[in-house]
Amino acid sequence: MTLKSIKESLQRASQEGFAVPLFNIFDANAVDGVLAAVEANPGPCILGVYSGCFKEKNIEAFTAYIQKRASQLAFPIAMMLDHGDSADETFYAMDLGYTDVMFDGSKLSVEENIEISAKIVEKAHPLGVGVEAELGHVGMGSSYGDFGAKRLGFTDPDIVETFIQKSGVDYLAIAFGNAHGEYRSEPRLDLDLVRTIHARVSTPLVMHGGSGLDDDQYRAVVTCGIAKINYFTGISKAAAARMTQTAEKGNAVMLDFTAALREAYADTCQHYMDVFGAGGKY
Repeated sequence: MTLKSIKESLQRASQEGFAVPLFNIFDANAVDGVLAAVEANPGPCILGVYSGCFKEKNIEAFTAYIQKRASQLAFPIAMMLDHGDSADETFYAMDLGYTDVMFDGSKLSVEENIEISAKIVEKAHPLGVGVEAELGHVGMGSSYGDFGAKRLGFTDPDIVETFIQKSGVDYLAIAFGNAHGEYRSEPRLDLDLVRTIHARVSTPLVMHGGSGLDDDQYRAVVTCGIAKINYFTGISKAAAARMTQTAEKGNAVMLDFTAALREAYADTCQHYMDVFGAGGKY
């Protein structure tokens, strides 16, 4: 199969009460690990390539590798630019064949965020590319006590409908107490805010930042209306632990570490495919 936008799957997830995972990937071992997990229990999934990777010289070669591996699957998978920092970067991703793009204008004014998001949508939709934006601001877990616990940056439900109508985006990342990276204090998720926004719009809602939440917290988030969850820090920690265990066994060579990385990706991603309810949906 070829790569395919996640639009239809996210609409289905929003209606049926499960969430599609985006797993961030940075090299071929990570790609292979995610695909092993998806093949073990086929379901909709997104290979997420972070904006920083687009600054590297190998981004076109890396993208070509993802496209080739995706073509070997028996079902479609999506490839998404994660946290694009400009309209031009999202345009570049579209030119490379990405099925979906995210523009992160969460630090801009609402008006600027709408203007740039709408410009991206104008190019994306004729190509069949899905567009995600962020309204509110999801900060870092390392400073969670200074923002999340104080409800700073939370998405204002009263402007969500206007934002979606004027921008035309297909998916919306919201801030409701979630944070990128690990939480340094107890997460305070406002699930009522998620319910409120979900009840007002049919646009699939997205959660960025959740590593450190337990499985039941994730299931509660999905039940309240989140249809897409980005996940990376937990995979990174699992991979580091697996590679450390490999080193402690002694006599390890490079291939032992790359195998450990792939296995950690596969095991962790399969677990969260099941927790989010996406596993087996193909």
